[in-house]
Amino acid sequence: MTSDLPAALIVTAGAVMAAGVGYLAPRQPVLAVAAASLVLVMGLSALQRAALPLACLPLLYVAERLGYGGTDLSVSDLALTLGAGVSLCFAQRPFSPALRNLLWLVVTYQVATLFTVVANPYAANLLEWLHAGVLIAGALLVGWSIGRDGLGRAGLLLMLATGLVLATWVVGASLVNYLAGNFEPIYLPFRMHKNFLGTVLATTATIAYVRPAWLRLRPGHAAAIFVWFALAIAVTQSRQAIVGLAVVLAVLVLRKRTDRRRSQLILLAIIPSVIVVMTLVRDQFASGNEHNSAYSRLRWFGDAVDIWQTQPLVGVGLRWWYTDRFPGGFQPPNALLEVLTASGLVGLAGFLVLMVGSVLVLWRIPPEFSMLAVLVVLGRFVQGQLDVFWVAAQTSIPFVIAGICLGTQAWHDHEASAHDELEATERLDADVPSSGVANR
Repeated sequence: MTSDLPAALIVTAGAVMAAGVGYLAPRQPVLAVAAASLVLVMGLSALQRAALPLACLPLLYVAERLGYGGTDLSVSDLALTLGAGVSLCFAQRPFSPALRNLLWLVVTYQVATLFTVVANPYAANLLEWLHAGVLIAGALLVGWSIGRDGLGRAGLLLMLATGLVLATWVVGASLVNYLAGNFEPIYLPFRMHKNFLGTVLATTATIAYVRPAWLRLRPGHAAAIFVWFALAIAVTQSRQAIVGLAVVLAVLVLRKRTDRRRSQLILLAIIPSVIVVMTLVRDQFASGNEHNSAYSRLRWFGDAVDIWQTQPLVGVGLRWWYTDRFPGGFQPPNALLEVLTASGLVGLAGFLVLMVGSVLVLWRIPPEFSMLAVLVVLGRFVQGQLDVFWVAAQTSIPFVIAGICLGTQAWHDHEASAHDELEATERLDADVPSSGVANR
């Protein structure tokens, strides 16, 4: 058994839950199915710690909300919560120093935003405080669990496969629209709007472009995958996704401390794409249409500052836009304003510590593991300056990838250490007989 938990504890808990399933089956079939699923999860996790976290990865891309029993929980959130719970119980210890530092940064942010939870007591405030912790700390644990068990390559390939399915759907839908004379941004069923599609595809495209050596993905295949993702991102017309991807690719090709040098020719594609985005924004302002996204954002920025000034130190509460405390009901389309209105200057300080600190922590690990981790987190931060930040999949997926990189680094270090110990033992065993013959 590979679990760090005692076998007796797992067997006992499984037996108790199995008995509970037998009791509930004729009375509460829904609860019985849920309990039976937990028994199955426990059994699978005992055999392979990372089985469930790995299976959760494709579900992170599902934005559809369940809306069962009065809740409004997304499939992505549910999968992440389940994977994080299993990872917390079964993931290999000890955590690496980098992962521990990242978790402490999450604690810092949670403490900073706890002030607004206390100052503004309502249910959505507390729930969002817990939700934010799961989106980052839970995502890191899920990724760590996968990478530390030597499944980092499988995890990233599974995310690439999921992203390819989504990108193909986007491109197919765009072709249908274009043939009908509709050149609007792409919106897919199950709550997949253009900004969701663009940002998650941009994050996944980064995997293909960075192509760490341990992913063992052929250059030609990686290039084809990236181009397909880039095409899908372009047809979504998600400006924050385009700008975020442009920034991370520029950082990648200009960074000197890297696992391998990459061609700077990509800058020839980056610069025009950013110019196109700036041109589109300029045209929206020039149109005079006060209802387009550019004017709406300016109006929301001003309204957000007015709301923040009512409680500048601790903010007006997380997810305040879902309450009737302020008119408009808009979520500020900027990460800094979003945090500032919700948790004030204290929360904003915690958020900057979290994001800047995360980039610095990841930057310092070996480049063969740090490049991808740094870029997806940095990309999410850049995306968040042009749209809402605290959104399920868009925030959790980058930190899952970062966790996979950290876990894979720990697994490689462990394997290298075990190999060195084996070689040392073999050399020692080879020396003992010759010493014995010489003595005789």
